[in-house]
Amino acid sequence: MTNTWLQTLSQAESMIPLLGQLGREKSVKVQLAGKTLMADSVTGLMTVFDQHPELDLVQVHQLLEQILASNAEQSIVELEALITESDVAAVLSNQANDGTETPVVLYGFGRIGRLLVRRMCTLGHTTPGMALAAIVVRKACDNDLSKRASLLKYDTVHGVYDGLVKVDEVNQSLIINGSVVKIIYASDPAEVNYQSYGIDHALLVDNTGRWRDRDGLNVHLNRPGIDRVVLTAPGKEMKNIVFGVNDNDITEDDRIVSAASCTTNAITPILSVLEDRFGIESGHVETVHAYTNDQNLIDNIHKGDRRGRAAGMNMVMTETGAAKAVSKAIPSLEGKLSGSAIRVPVINVSIAVLSLNLKSAASVDAINQLLKNASISPELTGQIGYSDCADAVSSDFIGSQQAGILDSLSTKVRGNQAILYVWYDNEYGYSCQVVRLMEKLAQTTAVALTQLEDKAA
Repeated sequence: MTNTWLQTLSQAESMIPLLGQLGREKSVKVQLAGKTLMADSVTGLMTVFDQHPELDLVQVHQLLEQILASNAEQSIVELEALITESDVAAVLSNQANDGTETPVVLYGFGRIGRLLVRRMCTLGHTTPGMALAAIVVRKACDNDLSKRASLLKYDTVHGVYDGLVKVDEVNQSLIINGSVVKIIYASDPAEVNYQSYGIDHALLVDNTGRWRDRDGLNVHLNRPGIDRVVLTAPGKEMKNIVFGVNDNDITEDDRIVSAASCTTNAITPILSVLEDRFGIESGHVETVHAYTNDQNLIDNIHKGDRRGRAAGMNMVMTETGAAKAVSKAIPSLEGKLSGSAIRVPVINVSIAVLSLNLKSAASVDAINQLLKNASISPELTGQIGYSDCADAVSSDFIGSQQAGILDSLSTKVRGNQAILYVWYDNEYGYSCQVVRLMEKLAQTTAVALTQLEDKAA
């Protein structure tokens, strides 16, 4: 259907209250080709609709009304599935939910922890099946609660948080967009009984990176009130999950899973598409990475020799396990990739250079078109982005929600040899991937609990 700009604007504006009501009252997230339709921005809706000129926006509005009138709750609804269905009511009946929410506990409140909160509590966005219940931290200072609130609200990289953050000193809580989030002070996970805070069957996300093996993370799992644990770092003796690639490998028996690393999430979806189409014989991954909090600002002692040198003044050679970790999501690439990293003086956004020997010959156009198609597919639109901007630089990708974005103008191919450049917001893009994984785990936990209750009855 052809729309003028003002017509499209008017239709997008009319959808805002419907999307807001769906998120606020029913915790239903509506997606189009994998992109979430947000209730906080007409411009955001216009951007999504601009990529799908074939859409009949009158029909989309009607579908939103039908979703609102249905029993769909605590779920993700894909518009494409409804547009092609003759019996919309039947599809929506399968989205019915008893309203069960999985409480989420964040263990640690650093760079990733705060961005997870921003993503989960964004105005106009909903995270179906889960709700942030508590954050566990070590008390750092007398005005710790106010300082935590300030760090959440104001961020040098990601700007001022567009939400309401209040401090409740009496109840030791933060109130984020009206939701009460308990702040639990503890120096060790073994100290916390979550049930004593009214938290049960919770999903705990460890953002500290302090424990990376099953024995260490089992301390969380053995605490009253915790059902599942997600590690926001590469993990040992557990499944390393890159959402969009191998998240279907998760079973109910997986009580502890890793969300892998930011670099692994950035490159694995693209490597998966290339492996399926061309096959990968071997390759090397070089990541030019923004400096992180584990480096020294000025030269000093550090357990990693080069990371002890001043991060803001040097390019620092270091190691990365991201290339080897790819095979945990794509087993066919076991032993085929090597990797290394250079930390550079930028505060956020990194780029991975993929130097690949393909099994069959390719071309720049073939690879770019393949990945462009993947970037707009419902399966990988959240994982793969596509840039054809001639003057793109790293800061342009701050706040990107995709795991990795192909710089298509930099793609180089000679026969079976290909070099690809993949930008990624190593903070927010990764956090979006973690939240996608959390949503899936929360929904499966809710289903499992419902089944247990049915058996008990």
